[in-house]
Amino acid sequence: MNRRHLMKGGAALSACVAFPAWTQPGRAAPSRAPVIAQIIDVSNEQQDVAKDFLIGSRAAWQDINKKGGVRGRQVQHLSLEIDGTPASLRAALAQLRDNPSCLALSGTASDPVAAQLVALLHEEKLDIAHVAPWLQNSSVNIDDRTFPIFATRQEQIGHALKSLTVMGVQDFGAVYASAREFGLYREDVERTAAGLNLKIKSIAPQADLKTLGQRLDQNSAAIVLFIGGTPELVQFTQGLEKQSRQRYVIALADVNLQTMIQMGGSRSTPVIATQAVPTVNNSKLQVVRSYRETLARLFDEPPASLSLAGYIAARYTFEVLNDMEGALTRQNVLTAFQRRADVDVGGFRVSFNQQRRGSTYVTQSMLATDGRLIG
Repeated sequence: MNRRHLMKGGAALSACVAFPAWTQPGRAAPSRAPVIAQIIDVSNEQQDVAKDFLIGSRAAWQDINKKGGVRGRQVQHLSLEIDGTPASLRAALAQLRDNPSCLALSGTASDPVAAQLVALLHEEKLDIAHVAPWLQNSSVNIDDRTFPIFATRQEQIGHALKSLTVMGVQDFGAVYASAREFGLYREDVERTAAGLNLKIKSIAPQADLKTLGQRLDQNSAAIVLFIGGTPELVQFTQGLEKQSRQRYVIALADVNLQTMIQMGGSRSTPVIATQAVPTVNNSKLQVVRSYRETLARLFDEPPASLSLAGYIAARYTFEVLNDMEGALTRQNVLTAFQRRADVDVGGFRVSFNQQRRGSTYVTQSMLATDGRLIG
C-alpha cells in the first residue's frame, strides 16, 4: 500500500507545478501558446490510474512538441490535479473557462471525474471539446461536447465473460473495492451479465478486502469479477491465496497487473485483466512501438496499458487538431471534433458509433506466476 502514500506526497508537489499563477481566477494568461488541459483525479482511490494516464499523455505531448507541435506551434500541456470532489472539479474548470488559450480538455481521468465533467459541461453550457476521457461508465449520456474513444466497462465485461461462457461457465461473483464502486457500477455489471444470460451475484463491499477474500465460502463462484483499482486487488488476492479452492479473478482496465505483483499480490491466483487499448508488447502496431520508444526516452517508467491509453488520448487529440481547418480557437476546435471523422492513431482505430463512442476495442492479458504478461 506504500505506493499510494508515496504518490500522494508526489502529487502535492506536482500540483504546485500544475497550477501556475496565470491559471488563478481573475488573472489573464500571458502566454499565447495553445493550451491543452488535462484534469487528473489524484484522490486516494484513483491516483494509480491518474499517474499512469498522465505519464502517457505527457510523453506524447513532449514528443509532439519536439517534432514541431500542432501546425507548427508548440502546445502547452497543462495538467490540473483535483481531489475527485465536485467542488475541486468546478474550481479547475473555472480556471480554464476564462483562459482563451485553452482550446480543449484531453485525457480526463479518472472515470468518476470524467463522468462528472460530462454533466458539468452540459450544466454550464461551456462549449469546449472534452476529448478522449477515461470514461468507462456506459450509462453516461454523451452530448456534443464529449468525445470518448475507449471501450466502456460494459464492453470490457462483456468481452471477458463471453470468452468464459465458451467453456460452459454460467455463474460469476462480483466484488467491489468500496461502497463507491458498488453504487456507481453495480447496475452496469448486472445489466451486462443479464444481456449474456449469465448469473452474477454482487457481493457487498467490505472495508477489509483481504478478509473478504478469505471468507468466500465453497458456495461462492469460482470466477470473480473485481471492480476496483490495483491496491484493492492486491488485498483481495492476498485473502484468496489463503483458501484451498482455486479462484479466478477478472479485473478491468483500471488495474495494472505488473504493479499488482510488485505490491505483493498473490501469484497463486490467476488474474485476467481487460484493456481498452492494445497490449503494450504488441510490436506490430505503430502506436505501441512509438509509445514504447517515447516512454523509454523520456521517463523511467515501465510500459503499462493505462499510460498507453494516456498516450493514445493525446495522439488522437493531436491528429484532429493538426488536420483541422481555420484558426486554432476554442470554437473551431470543438467544431472539428464534432465532425467525428474516423481517425487511425497508429493502428488504433477511432470510429464513432450511434452512441457517440469511438471504439469497442478490448484486449485481455493474464499474469503468469513468473510475472510475465501473456496477451
